[in-house]
Amino acid sequence: MTLRGIAPTAASGGTVTSVQVAAASTAGVTFSGGPVTTSGTITASADLGYLGVPQNSQSAPYTCVLGDAGKHIYMASAGAFTIPANGSVAYTVGTAITFVNLGSSSTIPITSDTMYLAGTGATGTRTLAQYGVATALKVASTTWIISGTGLT
Repeated sequence: MTLRGIAPTAASGGTVTSVQVAAASTAGVTFSGGPVTTSGTITASADLGYLGVPQNSQSAPYTCVLGDAGKHIYMASAGAFTIPANGSVAYTVGTAITFVNLGSSSTIPITSDTMYLAGTGATGTRTLAQYGVATALKVASTTWIISGTGLT
């Protein structure tokens, strides 16, 4: 196994058991040559992962696409945000899509999958008020749960 940008600090039987990232390393850390398993505490800096929620700005009724996973869909005018059926766009379980509505009232219909309103369990199309924000979370292959402010 090749480890670049880090220095092994302990080994046992040919296995590196702990490492330390060089503080001045600008090359990053690269693991190659096999699977990497971890245990114990892993500490990350603010440089890892998303620091924001990327935006997809729309000005007309919009049907979400696979690339919208983890983004927020911004609607500046009235329109519908549609979440397609799993048979059309197979988002992975755990996908979150946030809807931001600055236009007049918009709807969030879902095709043949089931979308539950958090707190009530009501199903079906939701309405998102002007200045409302809602997040839909996929919890099973054809099941979403949605919650937010201005959502009915």
